[in-house]
Amino acid sequence: MAKLSGILCVDKAKGMSSHDVVRDLRRALGIRAIGHAGTLDPMATGLLVLGIGEGTKLLHYLSAEDKTYEATVSLGQSTDTLDAEGAVEEERSVPQLNDTQLRQVVEGMIGPIEQRAPIFSAIKRDGQSLYERARRGEDVVAPVRSVVLHEAALRSLRAREIDLVLHSSKGFYVRSFARDLSLALGTVGHLSALRRVQSGSYSLDDAVSFDTVLRAKKGDEDALMQLRSAMLALVDACRAFPHRLLCEQGVLHARQGKRLTEADFCSGQWDDKYVGFCALVSSSRALVAVAEQVNDVVIIRRGFNEDQG
Repeated sequence: MAKLSGILCVDKAKGMSSHDVVRDLRRALGIRAIGHAGTLDPMATGLLVLGIGEGTKLLHYLSAEDKTYEATVSLGQSTDTLDAEGAVEEERSVPQLNDTQLRQVVEGMIGPIEQRAPIFSAIKRDGQSLYERARRGEDVVAPVRSVVLHEAALRSLRAREIDLVLHSSKGFYVRSFARDLSLALGTVGHLSALRRVQSGSYSLDDAVSFDTVLRAKKGDEDALMQLRSAMLALVDACRAFPHRLLCEQGVLHARQGKRLTEADFCSGQWDDKYVGFCALVSSSRALVAVAEQVNDVVIIRRGFNEDQG
């Protein structure tokens, strides 16, 4: 029986960590090699992209893609975690706002920015996450990172709450955005709801419910079949990259980690003007490698073994 490999999207429920989803999926599928492409906090819901078997090798590339979120920012109270699960640190009055001034402030935050990450985050320093250090009462200085907010759309404005849709780069913290937006509006605030609706080329339309994972973990055969049928083959999971068909020699050279040239590709598959990542595929439609074309050579970045052994 072939080893189970692929990409599975799950709609994470509120109140559990991303690792909880991984743990339950391991039990449901009976496979240890499972990981995720981008953490969701326990308070958040929505799209969690998971790699299974050889699919774990794709996670590095998938986690680097842009994300889209639906977020609610609550004004008037700041918390130590920057979200609704933290302890209140400060309270301030909330100025009367209107759509026009709010849109102006939000639009001013679009683009490349330097963003200070939350103290309670999974960022590691000296092998330990910042949230572990913060929970022990240590003085923690969160790093400032270069991120990009591509788009921000206002959905609704209430007296003390703002609903937005945010399209951002990898590494963008919506909790930090909530803090910074509140300060820019002349008050304090925190993130009170978050739902990830898109991650790169994947959306919630691709996702199975977390309830399906739980039912499969308990031995429900129908739920297990739903998980397996929702799983994307590795070649289909590489949606963001152009696909290139290798000839027999090219497959051998790719397996050996050699740099590839036009002679390693089937007729019509070479593009000497292309620069960037691509998915290299065999005649049996197996993913052989993720590679990067630089000038007139293709360099193997990650090999896959789904059709071997």
